Amino acid sequence: MSIERLYTAKAKTSGGRDGRAVSSDNVIDLPLSTPKEMGGPGKAESTNPEQLFAAGYSACFDGALNLVARLSKTPITDSTVEADVSFGKDGEHYGIEVDLRVNIPNLDQQQAEELVAKAHQVCPYSRATRGNIEVNFSTTTNA
Repeated sequence: MSIERLYTAKAKTSGGRDGRAVSSDNVIDLPLSTPKEMGGPGKAESTNPEQLFAAGYSACFDGALNLVARLSKTPITDSTVEADVSFGKDGEHYGIEVDLRVNIPNLDQQQAEELVAKAHQVCPYSRATRGNIEVNFSTTTNA
């Protein structure tokens, strides 16, 4: 598959999971540290690939959610998406799994679930991971 590129984000990492990640515009300049749960030092004031993926996926999914809501003429405000990205063993290999908790305040539960299903079809992160990792959803409508 080839896309018509509208934007390309660029980042460079050195030192792997215990190094540093820097975007080409230097807006992101973060120390990385393997979490203690994974046998690393878990340094304070550092991040890891799973946290960065969680932030990217949740932001992208919320954008897709708002797009499908707008296209279906279903007004929503103040939606939130929380992403838990888990790292673990997958047989002899390592893998990740994602839990997305979507909250769309003041919307009927069925409508909210329908919007989440539509967003999962159009979100680029969902499309990229489909069939590769497990993505679980919980949808709420709490104000």
